[in-house]
Amino acid sequence: MRGEAGLFADLAALGIAFDLHEHRAVFTVEESRAIDGDIPGEHTKNLFLKDTGGCFWLLTVPALARVDLKALPQAIGCKRVSFGKAEDLVRLLGVEPGSVTPLATVNAAPSTIRIVIDQHIAKADRTNVHPLRNTATVGLSGPDLMRLLEHWGHEAIVAAIPAKDEE
Repeated sequence: MRGEAGLFADLAALGIAFDLHEHRAVFTVEESRAIDGDIPGEHTKNLFLKDTGGCFWLLTVPALARVDLKALPQAIGCKRVSFGKAEDLVRLLGVEPGSVTPLATVNAAPSTIRIVIDQHIAKADRTNVHPLRNTATVGLSGPDLMRLLEHWGHEAIVAAIPAKDEE
């Protein structure tokens, strides 16, 4: 596991501009809304999923998105999905629940997890994600996030993520 030091070394090596904001631990999107106002840009939520075929998925969407998990497989080309187990999250990405982030793929071998980035996040001038821990937020551009994932050998899928209808 390369960890946060490896993440920041790669950001520097690739010349990727970013802002780092330290804050109290946040475990949910609702908790993070209290600090989001002080941090400009698109805020995200990340879902660690497993499909019925045994493949693991990391989905990054806008923080307030309500993802339709029943429609998601057709949108991204997988089988039915459910939430992944905490032990698989730690084993594959080296982070605990509450700290899920696409930046944790610094710890993942290529092809061990499929990464899906919402099309708005991938294009955003500024996207905010955790740097492997939920006590900080890193702001970088969506294109730079995609470049970083590619640098680590991950071919992220950029997709329109289906939204769940309001109930």
